[in-house]
Amino acid sequence: MHAYNRLPSSGHSSPSTPSSPRSRSPRLRSSSNSGGGGGGSGGGRVKPSARFTSGQQPPRTLANRITGAILSVLVRRQGIFLFAPLLYIAGILFYMGTVPFDVVPIIRHRPAPGSVYRSPQLYDKLRPEMNSDNSTADAISTIWKNSYRGGEWRPCINKSSGEIPESNGYLYIEANGGLNQQRTSICNAVAVAGFLNATLVIPHFHFHSIWRDPSKFGEIYDEDFFVKTLANDVRVVDKIPDYIMQRFGYNMSNVYNFKIKAWSSISYYRDTVHPKLLEEKLIRISPFANRLSFDAPPAVQQLRCLANYEALRFSNPILSLGETLVSRMKERSANNSGKYISVHLRYEEDMVAFSCCMYDGGGEEKRDMDAARERGWKGKFTKPGRVIRPGAIRINGKCPLTPLEVGLMLRGMGFDKVTSIYLASGKIYDSERHMKPLLEMFPLLQTKEMLASPEELGPFQV
Repeated sequence: MHAYNRLPSSGHSSPSTPSSPRSRSPRLRSSSNSGGGGGGSGGGRVKPSARFTSGQQPPRTLANRITGAILSVLVRRQGIFLFAPLLYIAGILFYMGTVPFDVVPIIRHRPAPGSVYRSPQLYDKLRPEMNSDNSTADAISTIWKNSYRGGEWRPCINKSSGEIPESNGYLYIEANGGLNQQRTSICNAVAVAGFLNATLVIPHFHFHSIWRDPSKFGEIYDEDFFVKTLANDVRVVDKIPDYIMQRFGYNMSNVYNFKIKAWSSISYYRDTVHPKLLEEKLIRISPFANRLSFDAPPAVQQLRCLANYEALRFSNPILSLGETLVSRMKERSANNSGKYISVHLRYEEDMVAFSCCMYDGGGEEKRDMDAARERGWKGKFTKPGRVIRPGAIRINGKCPLTPLEVGLMLRGMGFDKVTSIYLASGKIYDSERHMKPLLEMFPLLQTKEMLASPEELGPFQV
């Protein structure tokens, strides 16, 4: 009797063990078949094949096997969706670890054409050509030959000969600004007074912290000549009558003051100012610089011309010194037959500050201009919400010309370096640096300080 054995030891009837997954692979099956008989108790061993058969790929490296194993596990477990973001984040962190945090990308802004002051660079480029220029163009003699296409310039003044109607009241204005602005204010005041049929009080000059000039009308202009010249067009008095001032307690601050916008039209004076003049009999306009539009009827323009070209004559002391300067300037222009050109530079500190333009002075220039603006126009340029764009101002052509730019313009017009120039201006900002190139282009340039002695200029200095 034999014991029952669950695992028979012999015979073809005994079942074979299940094949492993690897034996089910087509590639491995083909290798086994090529080596001999099949399984079972009577089967022989698989004959080992050659290491590399024809067309078979070489075995993979260790790195390839590891990578394949990892990817196989991830795919089988569907972890690729978690692993990919982690891998991306790890790569970013690794990259950031190699870049220092104090390195910031630099974004360079290219300024718009015409927004930056580049005249010194232009001068350096043109200077050799200007120095070697031997042309004989006589610009100083030919500049006015074709000045006006229609023929000759003619004044638009048309003096009245009749009597002036009864006055509607008195007009008191305060002329603010420098000498040019004050002169414009006077001419506009004459025009407005004539238009409103008002009696003009001799204009009062507003004292300004920038110019600091306490001069009165009669110290700069011939007051009697002014009143006499306008006698048939506009009534002018030097004092408001007592019976009028008594109504206001002899205090001008009690007089109604119009705050008129710059460049207001003449219709504004007709519709708004005129009714108040008839009501009060005395009105005040302060400040008055540039308070009348240039676009005015011919009758108003004629009064402007009358005031500017005939009625306004400098006082005798100023006229006398002016004639002396002209005589000496002619003497120093003998090489041009006594001819010279007069240039009024507008590059004083207040002019540059008010324009809000930037030049090539760097941080020092900025500090100077900020201080000048605060001194002269306290708070005007630092109001909340006000944005100053120097580049846009320059593109719009509103920046004062530097002495260098004036020199380049004159040389471009044909004036050579032997041209005599009289420079009329106040104190040039940073004059030593800015005047140097102008003097190089025009060495015969003269100023009032070069033509007159300190004793002669003394009475006119503030």
